[in-house]
Amino acid sequence: LMRGREFIMKDAYSFDATTEGLDASYEAMREAYCRIFEACGLDYIMVEADSGAIGGSASQEFMVVAETGESAVVRCPSCGYAANVERAEMRRAEETGEAHPPQEMREVATPGKQAVEDVARFLKVSPKRLVKTLIYETEKGPIVALVRGDREVNEIKLANHFDVQHLTLAGEERVRAVTGAPVGFAGPVGLKDVPIVGDVGVRTMTNFVTGANKGDAHLTNVNWGRDVDLSDWADLLLVAGGDPCPRCEGTLEQFRGIEVGHIFKLGTKYSEKLGCVFTDEAGEDKPMIMGCYGVGIGRTVAAAIEQNHDKDGIIWPRPLAPFEVLLIALNPEDEAVKRTAEEIYNQLQEKGIDVLFDDRDERPGVKFKDADLIGIPVRVTVGAKSLADGKVEVSLRRDREKQMVAPGEAVGRVGEMLAE
Repeated sequence: LMRGREFIMKDAYSFDATTEGLDASYEAMREAYCRIFEACGLDYIMVEADSGAIGGSASQEFMVVAETGESAVVRCPSCGYAANVERAEMRRAEETGEAHPPQEMREVATPGKQAVEDVARFLKVSPKRLVKTLIYETEKGPIVALVRGDREVNEIKLANHFDVQHLTLAGEERVRAVTGAPVGFAGPVGLKDVPIVGDVGVRTMTNFVTGANKGDAHLTNVNWGRDVDLSDWADLLLVAGGDPCPRCEGTLEQFRGIEVGHIFKLGTKYSEKLGCVFTDEAGEDKPMIMGCYGVGIGRTVAAAIEQNHDKDGIIWPRPLAPFEVLLIALNPEDEAVKRTAEEIYNQLQEKGIDVLFDDRDERPGVKFKDADLIGIPVRVTVGAKSLADGKVEVSLRRDREKQMVAPGEAVGRVGEMLAE
């Protein structure tokens, strides 16, 4: 259901004359989606998200918390800030730089030391003292990104910074063409004819280590300005759990989530291209200001199952359940069982309660196992043994609570359970 060939969406679009109108439409749809997911019984959160190829000035995803989720999300338990890691930021206050005066840059032999950890160990420095130089291929040509040695590049942020759609790490041949060195020995000193951007977190570093742009060599005591003249800086970090929150003094936590909804402020990106205009009070044609809103129907169902199941099967939240009640007739050929079960079935139908009637000629164990597997919220079981005592069994799938009631009271008890 997560990545099936069939993908059912609920889509909506808004068209407004003003930015204020878009804000109102966006907020109304956000509130509506919250009510939908709450009604579905989902444990979800809204997170800031990258708008991706769809574009726009802002977007939010609705994430269902699940270990099997394909998206990594960070959240601050102190202030509630939450974002997809593609978009997430972190507080940089702790990266205030070091007051050490610049020292003489030196080239140091580092035979066979390509990985950050190996170089740091060989030079007896922390990986935080290294600046990694990463070369990427894009449709506009190669680009270079600089980040601290112990951090990873957020490739979504990098692609957005250079306004490119396709971005991959360069291979050995391209790295040699750009730097003159094999992979693992690239550095910013002396690099020419290629766009370079540095993460803002390395801007205050002094006397750091980089590749020397030659095999088996690194440079120590590299400094900005004197050794590397760089003017392009941006937030390039891939944020992770344990990083400081950008909104408060808290610490971010990381978890996985399933995206079930996404809302966008598109602005005029599409209306300008497609000629979607309105005539204002002055008689001038203006582009519509658009919003886009979507819910993944199949993904919402799959996410609900991820959050509501046990070792025996699904435990449907009532709003999503295909039926509200499963009525099981044990040994339906028994006349008393058949008659009582059919009476209860008809009474449930008259009350407008969706009921699945299992009158198959199967062993009780098979019926009970199937009942647990499909997970309908309430189960009513009619059997000859309990009928002999004037009782039928009513139970909840979620907590397996069982109650023995008279057949005439079964429908009323079912209604109470569904209302709980």
